[in-house]
Amino acid sequence: MAWHWIAEQWGTPDSWRFAEDDVPGPGVGEVTIRVHAAGVNPADAKHVARPRPGLELPTPIGYEVSGVITAVGDDTTIVRGPVSVGDEVIAFRVRGGYATELTVPAQKVLRKPAPLSHPQAANLLLAGTTAAEMLEVVGAAAGETVLLHGASGAVGVSVLQQAALQGIRVIGTASRARFDTVSDFGGIPVEYGDGLAERVTAALVDAGAERIDAALDAVGTDEAVATSLALVPDRTRIVTIAAADAAAQHGIRAIAGSLPDSARFRDAVREHLVELAEQGLLDVPMAREYPLNQAPQALELLASGHPGGKVALVP
Repeated sequence: MAWHWIAEQWGTPDSWRFAEDDVPGPGVGEVTIRVHAAGVNPADAKHVARPRPGLELPTPIGYEVSGVITAVGDDTTIVRGPVSVGDEVIAFRVRGGYATELTVPAQKVLRKPAPLSHPQAANLLLAGTTAAEMLEVVGAAAGETVLLHGASGAVGVSVLQQAALQGIRVIGTASRARFDTVSDFGGIPVEYGDGLAERVTAALVDAGAERIDAALDAVGTDEAVATSLALVPDRTRIVTIAAADAAAQHGIRAIAGSLPDSARFRDAVREHLVELAEQGLLDVPMAREYPLNQAPQALELLASGHPGGKVALVP
């Protein structure tokens, strides 16, 4: 038996049910994981807030976990090799991660990076793969300068780290209270709000750069879209993860894990990000851990917009 969160109707997290059910044993190509931490992401609530094509209710909640293998199906290997009971692993793009235990396809499972705690590891890949795809689709390259809206958020912090490893300069928007987060991870902080384009231009000059080569929008505000359009003439080098309607209107790129191209890229880049974390090159700053039975409260903190790091549920 295992406890898990399940959405039985479309709506907010306070309508979900915390239930106890049997966990099916693993078949061929599957493993069972005792969850030590579940990552908490805005998508967890967003995807069941209203009817979505291809998604039927009831549906379990949660897309990424970190834990320990408790059972392995016959003839089963995880990503990059064999696995045994007791191994520490992470699983990404699963269904039902808000649980004490779950059985998942083994090809969604990778070894947990040793430098990360379970709560950190459970929050590595959704934000990390999103950040990697943002840099990829705009073609950001060493020596270039990119503008990043929402630089102090979870995706933003991963962008900052990955960009630094690739030799890409980042000017990142944030509240003044979060400037240290941006600079600690290698970015040049600028405060969002009226006059943003002028402040970005001034930061560009101070950095000795010639132009903003690409723009990455992780917040989806009108200001972020307008500033990106004003500073980056080539619209193929602007991407958003939060303003799909504006993207369609202005001819810029919108990506999301639910889109086939995004899903393929994010699955392909998982191993690289795990290797970086294993080498101590990717950190996952944490804000708070909640008991598993307090998932709605965890998502309420996340929805506040300023948690100050990632949030995890710990059974």
